[in-house]
Amino acid sequence: MRFDLAPDIQERVNHIIGVLNYTHLDNNRIICIRSYDSKSHALARIWGLSRVWQKVLSVKSHYIIEVLNPRFDKLTKEDQEKTLIHELLHIPKKFSGGLVPHTCFGKKIDSRRVDEIYKKYFDNSKDRLKFWLFR
Repeated sequence: MRFDLAPDIQERVNHIIGVLNYTHLDNNRIICIRSYDSKSHALARIWGLSRVWQKVLSVKSHYIIEVLNPRFDKLTKEDQEKTLIHELLHIPKKFSGGLVPHTCFGKKIDSRRVDEIYKKYFDNSKDRLKFWLFR
């Protein structure tokens, strides 16, 4: 399997974070990559740097959003954005390096919640031209 940095995805994630005003997310510590030749059926994955690694390496928490080519890249732009929002929802408010599961404290990370957040993202997008250029 091969990995490359994905600056196109990074820019879109940064835009989503900004439009949704997700101030608990430090986009300087969220790295986006694209993987190739994966056997996984996933569209994207998120990886957190656990506390033990943070301690041993003397670094702060970081997250990696991995999009899997070609599955992710074949999606419509809207579905790509929803997938990125889904992955961002796995990052806890404390930005600790851990991950929020699909069901946690009565909240779910599911298509209904992602659709609600996507609507907010679409409605709040201040830079409509940039929004439509990503489509």
